[in-house]
Amino acid sequence: MAVDLHDVRGIALSLPRTEEHLIRQYVKFRVGRIVYASVSPDEEIMGFGYPREERGELLAAEPEKFLPPVPSDERYQWLRVRLAAIDEAELRELLVDAWRMVVPQRVAREYAERDA
Repeated sequence: MAVDLHDVRGIALSLPRTEEHLIRQYVKFRVGRIVYASVSPDEEIMGFGYPREERGELLAAEPEKFLPPVPSDERYQWLRVRLAAIDEAELRELLVDAWRMVVPQRVAREYAERDA
């Protein structure tokens, strides 16, 4: 059931244009200069891109899984999830959706066509 950094890395690095970086002990996945996922140093929490206007709804629906962004990240389209609370299918959905937010639409379309 639970996923870990190994699972996050496997999915994220399979997405076109993704690069992995270690920044202040956080493992970050980004396209260009835009980070779309970040795993905490203890590997228990993953931050990911998520539409700001939908954040409250998801937090209210599943508070045991999802956490609000830290105060310094509240202005961004960002949310956090407990990795122990999700499975690989849900992790893939979160990562792919976050990645789609930062790549050109053409790249996302090509990936969707290839993946289908």
